Amino acid sequence: MLLIEEKYRPVAEILFSTGTCPRCVLRLCCVGFPTPYRLPYKDLMGELQKFLAPCGEGADDEDNAPPNKKARLDDSDTCYAAEEQSPDTSGAPEICNLCLGILQHHCNAEFVKKIFHKVHSAGYEFKDFVFSVSLPAQLLVREHCAWLQAQQEMRKQGRVLEKGDIIQLKEAYKWIIHPKISDELGVQAVSKSVFEVGVVFCHQETDEDCHFLANVCKDCFKPARNKQSVFTRMAVVKALEKIKEEDFWRQFPWPPSSPKTACDVVDMQCNHASVFVAGRYNKYSRSLPQTPWVIDGERKMESSVEELITEQLISVFRTDSFNFSSSGREDVDVRTLGKGRPFAVELVNPHKVQFTKQEVKDLQEKINSSDKIRVRDLQIVTREAVSHMKEGEEEKTKCYSALLWTEKNIKKEDLELLDNLKELKIVQKTPLRVLHRRPLAPRTRVIHTMNTKYVDEHHFRLYLKTQAGTYIKEFVHGDFGRTVPNIGLLMKTTADILELDVESVDVDWPPALDD
Repeated sequence: MLLIEEKYRPVAEILFSTGTCPRCVLRLCCVGFPTPYRLPYKDLMGELQKFLAPCGEGADDEDNAPPNKKARLDDSDTCYAAEEQSPDTSGAPEICNLCLGILQHHCNAEFVKKIFHKVHSAGYEFKDFVFSVSLPAQLLVREHCAWLQAQQEMRKQGRVLEKGDIIQLKEAYKWIIHPKISDELGVQAVSKSVFEVGVVFCHQETDEDCHFLANVCKDCFKPARNKQSVFTRMAVVKALEKIKEEDFWRQFPWPPSSPKTACDVVDMQCNHASVFVAGRYNKYSRSLPQTPWVIDGERKMESSVEELITEQLISVFRTDSFNFSSSGREDVDVRTLGKGRPFAVELVNPHKVQFTKQEVKDLQEKINSSDKIRVRDLQIVTREAVSHMKEGEEEKTKCYSALLWTEKNIKKEDLELLDNLKELKIVQKTPLRVLHRRPLAPRTRVIHTMNTKYVDEHHFRLYLKTQAGTYIKEFVHGDFGRTVPNIGLLMKTTADILELDVESVDVDWPPALDD
């Protein structure tokens, strides 16, 4: 059954007689149920003929059908049964003037097979999927034209047809094709999923349908660097909302022309949402940067913490790319000890996403085969959880140990002075060594505590607990007076730092795991 209400008969008649396919007739007649759209094309054509036939005439009486209708009764089956074929393109008119063939030629078994092969060959792991459709903008113009005509027919009856009442092409298309793809893939199509299957349509024959809008609504179409055309769907929607009905009819009269060709599929896409992996890393080398160190195109170090971690992740998750982030960073000559520094890696468009705890643990051991770093608490986390790593960045504390040298001989009183200082506020201008990549600005930081350990007359170890973001090296040597006060000023001598280690990063994330 078509489920078309009797009040929409005039709308169905004028649409069907001017080159509109049965499924688009259902859409403009506000049939909001999937079942009739899923009927095989030939059956749907017969049902619509019965509905439109004059009283007493049979659906099979082709001799009495209007010329345009009669020409369309020979359309072959398009949809739902596996044995159905695309409509025969000989004869006329074959291509719907509203959907440009999408509801005729791109929801049959053959097309669904193409989608299946695309997904299967891509090699993704997924439990369900969301199906996305990108449609040519000119379909909006043609649908607007049909709605205005349908609205006129309804006004003759004293009725109103709102544009929001008609069924969108994308929705009708998904009603038809969702169960077919689901059957083929063996998983359900859902409204939200981490795995997306997308189809992109275009129709060059009717590309110019939108162009008149640029003259009538110039402010709706603004060139953008990242857009190939100003006629985006959003811009066309805005223009159609603004244009007056009489202006539209002058530029785009009813009925829309019936195209010679159907829409082309220019792309089939598969994409999996990013997966986030987090953990903590220790760095034991004093010649290893956190991220690749490249200056003027020349690599300065053979590897980095980022690469040693992500090399294994990329291989196992089979991902396209990644984004590495951490709770702060250490200099190339600084070790990170203790429980390590929290980090997170966004793995973009991964193909393998299902892992057991043991598999993640094995992955961690592969990363730890390097003697330069070690990872702990490796785990898969949510996107939202990663934000915890950056929350309250300025308020967090970090602990360091450093080996210091002083020009003058070290006295007991000098070390006691440092041991007794608590909550020392310092002002640091952007260090000279990072001025090329950070803006010049003074920053106030707090040295919460300091403890010392005598080594010899010119060396001692300094243990500090500081506010995150404190430049420790500059706090020691003063950076030519850019950090005040500094160890040199406090001890009234020239001081320098020989070794620096991060002992702890006080961020309680990610959650600790049992070994």
